[in-house]
Amino acid sequence: MTGFVSDPRYLEHLTGPGHPERPERLQAIWQELQQRSLWQRLLHLAPRPATEQELTLVHPPEYVHFLRRSVPAHGLVWIDPDTALSAASYEVARLAVGGVLRAAEAILAGECRNAFCAIRPPGHHAERAHAMGFCLFNNVAIAARFVQQHAGLERILILDWDVHHGNGTQHIFEEDPTVYYISLHQFPLYPGTGRAEERGRGAGLGYTLNIPLPPGSGEEAYRRAFAEQIAPAVERFAPQFVLISAGFDAHRDDPLASMRLTEESFRWMCREVLNWAETFAHGRCLAVLEGGYHLEALAGSVAACIEEMLAAAQ
Repeated sequence: MTGFVSDPRYLEHLTGPGHPERPERLQAIWQELQQRSLWQRLLHLAPRPATEQELTLVHPPEYVHFLRRSVPAHGLVWIDPDTALSAASYEVARLAVGGVLRAAEAILAGECRNAFCAIRPPGHHAERAHAMGFCLFNNVAIAARFVQQHAGLERILILDWDVHHGNGTQHIFEEDPTVYYISLHQFPLYPGTGRAEERGRGAGLGYTLNIPLPPGSGEEAYRRAFAEQIAPAVERFAPQFVLISAGFDAHRDDPLASMRLTEESFRWMCREVLNWAETFAHGRCLAVLEGGYHLEALAGSVAACIEEMLAAAQ
């Protein structure tokens, strides 16, 4: 089966009027999955709050304590111009991480073959000790370390197709040859990182692959990158577990970027990644929601990916 993690409590992280990373994103996904009769076909996994020990797999304890202390009793506190904390944000962020870890546990235990986590807040901009870009904890990075720790796996692939570069994920693993981070993203665009020459450092040199694409790029450019750069890298690395930082803001309708992908583009990318997971990782693939801010485009693209995940799990 395909696992699915989401929860009404994720709506309690508030970001203020007009903020693009808003609770309605998840509600749109839920509605689309029900309309396509996908909801009842999924293995619904209940999230749990991540423990401090799990959060500190990639974040220092001082940072975890800072976020916990920073939540306001009411209203919002802004960590940076984009990133807000409301009263429930710390606990919701713990639940987001824990939801991803619950999905990882289910995949490793054979409860499901793959899984999609429709969570918030997102995570790939979160640095070791710095929240930014709507992100508090780095959900995918913590999951990668968790899988390594609990399953003894040596090679974890993170493919990030969010339109923004996942600076936090790259920096957390840039000296680590056991986690291969691959990102396709619009460049230049926030946060300004992700140049092709950023390839990792020290022992991790060559285990970061950035594919910056110009504004206006469409599916043809992504297909070329997959064929010419990503597929050969994946084959050389032979990952034992695959994580997707699944942002959907490269959709042509998204308000925060200028790419030209469609729902069917995301379906195709997901199918390619699932094929790699089948070849190298016994089908173990975990997708985690990052960006995507046009509600209909987001919901349709997530549903298309889940359809592919369900087909792969049969």
